[in-house]
Amino acid sequence: MGAEFRPERAAAEPPAPLILGLQPAALIDHVARVDWSLLDRVPGERGGSTPVAIEELEYILREVKTHILSSPNDLSPVKSMAGGSVANTIRGLSAGFGVSCGIVGAYGDDDQGQSFVSNMSFHGVSLSKMRLKKGPTGQCVCLVDMCGNRTMRPCLSNAVKLQADELTGAHFRGSKWLVIRYAIFNLEVIQAAISLAKQEGLLVSLDLASFEMVRNFRSPLLELLLSGNIDLCFANEDEAAELLRGEEKVGPEAALEFLGQYCKWAVVTLSSNGCIAKHGKETVRVPAIGEMKAADATGAGDLFAGGFLYGLVKGLSLEECCKVGSCSGGSVIRALGGEVTPENWQWMYKQMQIKGLPLPNMRN
Repeated sequence: MGAEFRPERAAAEPPAPLILGLQPAALIDHVARVDWSLLDRVPGERGGSTPVAIEELEYILREVKTHILSSPNDLSPVKSMAGGSVANTIRGLSAGFGVSCGIVGAYGDDDQGQSFVSNMSFHGVSLSKMRLKKGPTGQCVCLVDMCGNRTMRPCLSNAVKLQADELTGAHFRGSKWLVIRYAIFNLEVIQAAISLAKQEGLLVSLDLASFEMVRNFRSPLLELLLSGNIDLCFANEDEAAELLRGEEKVGPEAALEFLGQYCKWAVVTLSSNGCIAKHGKETVRVPAIGEMKAADATGAGDLFAGGFLYGLVKGLSLEECCKVGSCSGGSVIRALGGEVTPENWQWMYKQMQIKGLPLPNMRN
């Protein structure tokens, strides 16, 4: 008898990631500790995020070399890594919480693009929905002062990015959450992504990005919120203040109430004072976790969001979600940059144990 013929089976599609991040333009962060004098010479307000042209970014990177604050824990004066708020959140969820995650966007055919892919892949993030395009990858200088406060200067004007008409329902099918960051220059692709994600039954999480973004582009943001398509919204204290600028009632609590009218879950982070959160009629206030001075606040809100989302997908209470977020946010501020080190993940797990929170079941 001849051998029985068995047609080859087509390779099975990998399961859709549970949480999907939208970052239209891949980004590399260059993070450095610098003295005050450089911050005085950089255009824009301290502590915020103001876009710059490539010439300005290159100028800042040159100036950084003469304004470095040395630290015994830093192996190099400037740390470069995959960056962007969404990338920080997604990488943290995958690396620290073992949650299946992917990212939608585009990266350039340059060294920065390859660095972004290598960094995210190393931490288990699916990049099957990322597009390689001809052109430069976005970059951002993150300047950290001696108090751990960070000032961001992103350069995305000439970076390759995903366009709204390149998105389809297949990008989102099978996932449960879409994570996005408000940005006026990405508004069209954000709106398209939300529309498609909602058609596929996803929940949508929105981060308000920066106080400048809220201040300068408040009307489109309010339209997004009033649409009813944002299920979870994160704001820090400065963003919350800008959201209600000119209103009769102001302050974090008033901002939380405002966001709670349009979102299932609303969170306002309060830096060293913890956070307040709202879900339906329930409101909680949770203190910050851990007693230490921040080495670098870069990524604190992004990692908080990751911890909070982990709590939601695990079915934890609102208070427990906030506690996990605080542990996660506290882990990243212990070192330079928005990527948590292995040692600081261990610190976070210890904090979670102390608080009686369920530890992640890490994937192999």
